[in-house]
Amino acid sequence: RVDVLNSSRHVVVSLDGEVLADTVRPRLLFETGLPTRYYVPQADVRMDLLTPTETSTQCPYKGVARYWSATVGGAVHDDIAWSYPFPIPECPKIEGLVCFFNERTDITVDGEPQARPQTAWSRPR
Repeated sequence: RVDVLNSSRHVVVSLDGEVLADTVRPRLLFETGLPTRYYVPQADVRMDLLTPTETSTQCPYKGVARYWSATVGGAVHDDIAWSYPFPIPECPKIEGLVCFFNERTDITVDGEPQARPQTAWSRPR
């Protein structure tokens, strides 16, 4: 099951001290068995730090995801963010938004650091 909620919470995503995204208009995605995911409008993402990759995955609840790597401080962090350019009709609220792995980035919500969850995605694939 997937639920997506509009939010006005202040979400900041950073990696090695570099801010990758800063928004007050995230969409929070709740999916059974997974941590809350923060989907961010591309206008609030440092797209200049992201490079599209060839990676894609298929989710029966959301559709086909496309991935980006981030380059921070000269280091490349493979497949650290993703987006659903054309989600399935049942999940339109995330179309074109960018989400970062909570497991591999530092996320604060309303100034509160969020713990990095340990999941199958904690390490790059």
